[in-house]
Amino acid sequence: MIVELGHAALWLAAAFALLQALAPWLRAPADDAERWTGLAVPAALAQALLVSLAFGSLVWAFATSDFSVKLVAENSHTMKPMLYKLSGVWGNHEGSMLLWILVMAVAGAAVSLADSPLGDRFRALVLSMQGIIALGFYAFLLAASNPFARLAIAPTQGNGLNPLLQDPGLAFHPPMLYAGYVGLSVAFAFAVAALLERRVGPAWAAAVRPWVLAAWAALGCGITLGSWWAYYELGWGGYWFWDPVENASLMPWLAATALLHSVAVLAKRDALRNWTILLAVVGFSLSMIGTFVVRSGLLTSVHAFAVDPARGAFLLVLLALYIGGALLLYALRASTVAVGEGFAPVSREGALVANNLLLAAGLGVVFVGSGYPLLVDVLGVGPISVGPPYFNATFGPLMIPLVLLMAVGPFLTWGAARTDKLARKLAVPGLLAVALALYAFAVWDVRAAFSLIGFALSAWLGVATLAILWGRMPWRTPRATWGMALAHLGVAFTLFGITASGALTRELLVNLRLGESAEVAGYTMKLVDVAPVAGANWTALEATLDVSRGGQPLTVLHPQARLYTSPMMDTTEAAIHTRINGDLYAVLGKPDGSGRWQLHVWWKPFVIWIWAGGLIMALGGALSMTARASARRSAAQPVGALVAA
Repeated sequence: MIVELGHAALWLAAAFALLQALAPWLRAPADDAERWTGLAVPAALAQALLVSLAFGSLVWAFATSDFSVKLVAENSHTMKPMLYKLSGVWGNHEGSMLLWILVMAVAGAAVSLADSPLGDRFRALVLSMQGIIALGFYAFLLAASNPFARLAIAPTQGNGLNPLLQDPGLAFHPPMLYAGYVGLSVAFAFAVAALLERRVGPAWAAAVRPWVLAAWAALGCGITLGSWWAYYELGWGGYWFWDPVENASLMPWLAATALLHSVAVLAKRDALRNWTILLAVVGFSLSMIGTFVVRSGLLTSVHAFAVDPARGAFLLVLLALYIGGALLLYALRASTVAVGEGFAPVSREGALVANNLLLAAGLGVVFVGSGYPLLVDVLGVGPISVGPPYFNATFGPLMIPLVLLMAVGPFLTWGAARTDKLARKLAVPGLLAVALALYAFAVWDVRAAFSLIGFALSAWLGVATLAILWGRMPWRTPRATWGMALAHLGVAFTLFGITASGALTRELLVNLRLGESAEVAGYTMKLVDVAPVAGANWTALEATLDVSRGGQPLTVLHPQARLYTSPMMDTTEAAIHTRINGDLYAVLGKPDGSGRWQLHVWWKPFVIWIWAGGLIMALGGALSMTARASARRSAAQPVGALVAA
């Protein structure tokens, strides 16, 4: 009964999405026009309530192991821990699409309840655009991917969930990514509404910026969680593999980063109007493209959902309609948007424009590297692979001037900036950058030029960012400044972690008998035991490794080789000892038949700084978002629209 209730709620939600989409366009007598337009707000609220009911019904079916529901039978099992029963709701194609609609509906409710400095008519148009986007996904779910489909005969047991997805990191990774994708859909809706109304200017930028910040922070958190999961769960010792599915989330984040800086220029200096609108369209378009390639069957990955070609074609049609329609509208209306103000090349906005160009170039590199193999495969030329060597050789060099500018930009003023004191302000960061590079060369024996540059840039950006805050009273420093500083500091942390773990990692692959020891990077590991253990839905062989350094006991590691039964799959569970200066990472391999066990061990210096930096960046975005919201609430005067001449 609860499942049928959820299915009915999904149909009703689609009906309210249709009303939300049509409300601003309904024709009525002049005295009733505002009443019809105002229907978009209650429609958005009703849609959010009904989708929440539908999603809650599916959660209930998974929590109670209702195997009469086809989706539950295919993706759950009675022996699964409750956390993974619940995460199984979105650990599949249909459930993930329902989660997408849920997040979009909640975002629509937030838009309807938030202040509307651009007026009720503009808010109704934004909600209309969101309703139109949601309608496509409702049609997809209800016609081609019904999450509430029943089985004629319910099995007594389900198939279970992919063991690689039975992990806390993957339980929260998709919701965070979807929050970012949907945040970009709000920016997209704002952009389309601005083109329709010809209202692009500082007022529009101030209104859309919190949504871009929210999307950017959520995407950053989602990417960080996914990278961390890949590091400790896959057992390969890596954190980023330039997998096309990984790139599908990276590209919208790069676009959101560029959009965030472009919106700042538009809000402060009334420049880059058309470019900002285009970035808003491109950002959401990339999230749609990522959704298509992950769920169309084009990609094979541990976190991709391959579906049949018919549903892939449905998604392709939605992709063409939304992206093609928005680009067509942009082409028709962009020329009617006033150019806006100019700016001096040597200024904060000049630095942000250069930042945008470098991010756009980096985005292009990732797009080509991810899309070219798919295009070649579709054309039947034959499968090819574009891997880390391509991305490292093309994406990496673009990030060097970007990081240099990130340190310089905050010291420049809006308008024509004075540069007479710039060298003095950047002298200390420059000296410390050179010092860290020399230290890496002399003490850590780093010889690769890229690695030395990476160390120097991380110190350059980190110290320059701290210099912005030096001498300021913390309670008098605007939250937006703190947010910007935290975001830049997070980049410095991540860059240092990537450089150090890449240049200083030590690896050991060895076969040991019980009682034997091996050494890596000064750590001695003694294989004490290998014994069977069991969990809720798995069995494993677990090694016991006594770890010491300099003859002093340090820790005990327990890497596992697991066997899941539902579904049947072998996995490795790495054992990781984390310290602020690095991770000791151990994986248990197979026995060689003569009483020895294979061990794969890494010492990965400062690798945790990568994810610490990602979280610091997201925190900076969240802090800036609250600052902007506070500023809008305290504004006493209405913000006028800038209409194209």
